[in-house]
Amino acid sequence: MSFQNIRDLIDSIFSVIKTIGIIDILDMALLSYIIYLALKLMRETRAGQLIKGIVLLAGGYIICKSLQLRVTTYIISKALDIGLIAVLIIFQPELRRALEKVGRARMSQFFGFGETQSDLETKWARAIQAICDSCVELSATFTGALIVIERRTRLGEQIETGTIINATPSKEIFGNIFYPKTPLHDGAVIMRDGNILAAACFLPKPQKEELVNKKLGSRHRAAIGMSENSDAIVIVVSEETGQISIAVDGVLTRDYTHEKLKKFLVEEILAKQFDSSKNNKKSTSSKRKRRNKNL
Repeated sequence: MSFQNIRDLIDSIFSVIKTIGIIDILDMALLSYIIYLALKLMRETRAGQLIKGIVLLAGGYIICKSLQLRVTTYIISKALDIGLIAVLIIFQPELRRALEKVGRARMSQFFGFGETQSDLETKWARAIQAICDSCVELSATFTGALIVIERRTRLGEQIETGTIINATPSKEIFGNIFYPKTPLHDGAVIMRDGNILAAACFLPKPQKEELVNKKLGSRHRAAIGMSENSDAIVIVVSEETGQISIAVDGVLTRDYTHEKLKKFLVEEILAKQFDSSKNNKKSTSSKRKRRNKNL
């Protein structure tokens, strides 16, 4: 590209910018906010993960078209046409629930005002202690329990099957939920942002249930199934043996004590989730300092 072409391009960009008025800025801001809300709602459903696949497919289409790969471009374009229709048909219940959620949302949730990272870290530290204390006590009394800790993958579909509690975790609350004669004991507790969000939730079955050890009960199978379908940490307390187990990425590990369970949760939640973001902030701030020194 010659210097004249670059100059013409810059001139055309500036001429477009000059024509932009206040109404145009408001229009773009509103459209950006609607897209942001749509993406935020899709995070709660499986449709969000499918949309990522469609975006990647669209990127592949642009690359193939630019390289003039005619056959591949044709196949991807047809796949995109079918894929967009499939999203609307297959995920119609999830899209309906997402729209209903907009109507139920409080203004603070609607505009995205949330807790700070330090607040979340404090809440998770307390929650981990409550989970460990509860699991050990439930194990001692041979009371079955199933606790799902949500991470990056949102579990909106499973939450919809249960009862919303939105409570601060404590040994007493876990004990009341999983007490055999209470209405909420049969199902899973789902935790989000250090809170008990819902109880009595139904979890998906394992993808290959026939390969799961036949000695494992329904709670352990549900834990494996949930961990296969998401990045959640699923804690199980066996009703028969009192054994504490954890399912992550479809793998079940057993024989957890209070100390072993706490160490695992601290490493997986506090260390990985919060320390990594702190390191990213430190690295960006150090880069800025180096840049300022160079200037």
